Amino acid sequence: MTIGDLLDPGAVALRAGAPGKRQALSLVADVAGRVLGVDAEAVLDGLLEREAVGSTGVGEGVAIPHARIDGVDRVRAVVVRLDTPVAFEALDDKPVDLMIALFAPADASAQHLRALARVARVLRQPEIRLALRQARSADAIHVLLTQETTGAAA
Repeated sequence: MTIGDLLDPGAVALRAGAPGKRQALSLVADVAGRVLGVDAEAVLDGLLEREAVGSTGVGEGVAIPHARIDGVDRVRAVVVRLDTPVAFEALDDKPVDLMIALFAPADASAQHLRALARVARVLRQPEIRLALRQARSADAIHVLLTQETTGAAA
């Protein structure tokens, strides 16, 4: 499985601006609502509920917010790259500018966990993070994540 298997071409938003964590998650929810055909408010509620358990900011300016959402048929991803990093209560206390959000059906467990592990492995690679930050278009990010086999075993 690659992240590209989870990511529709229209599920990438660049140059997004948000003053804080909640607004950044709201951007993710808006993209998810549009691309996945689900209620953006329900998505935001799911993301905020998960964040209440603990921050999904994994470090190095990256967050992997995730939620189980009614109406999602399989694990899906949304990518949001922020113009200006926001405080996210990340493990390393660094602000976040890259978010790859995962959404799973309410009954998905193993598939959801495999997807989380895959995204985390890929985003641990400094060269991938740099390429995501330097990409000039949503299409470029989609291609990068669709072909992200460099250095990360499936």
